[in-house]
Amino acid sequence: MSLTIRRVVTGHTKDGHAKVEIDEIAKNVISNRPGASSCVLWSTKGFPVDNDGFDDPTTGSFKTTVENGTVFRIVRYEPGVTPRNHRTDSIDYAIVISGQIDMELDDGVVVTLKAGDALVQRGTIHNWVNNGTEDCVIAFVLISGKPVTANGKPLTAVG
Repeated sequence: MSLTIRRVVTGHTKDGHAKVEIDEIAKNVISNRPGASSCVLWSTKGFPVDNDGFDDPTTGSFKTTVENGTVFRIVRYEPGVTPRNHRTDSIDYAIVISGQIDMELDDGVVVTLKAGDALVQRGTIHNWVNNGTEDCVIAFVLISGKPVTANGKPLTAVG
């Protein structure tokens, strides 16, 4: 099954009235590992965000996060998705849209999240495991952050 996400993006006319700039099925769906597909719906660079003009940032390629910026991404995890332990230099807000998924931490703790559940991921090493029988779709907003420090050492992004 393919990831199909409609994205609607607003903007302004030259006179300052609201308008719809984009209303389409997201075109940039990718798969970086077996059992997972994703698309970036929007991204920004710098704070505060500049809402002037219009330039669709999703036409380029993306790493997991954007330094000093944000990424709004939807991910679909199929049952048995290939593992990927990782840590990001960001604070991540996640909402499970459909299905359920297990979040595994590096200390062995496993938390099962289901549709409607929300998660705040604060720079921890984690893995997404779909042990269920249906796809899980999650919306993520990743906001650039400083690396976490432990015992005076930075815990930088990995994976």
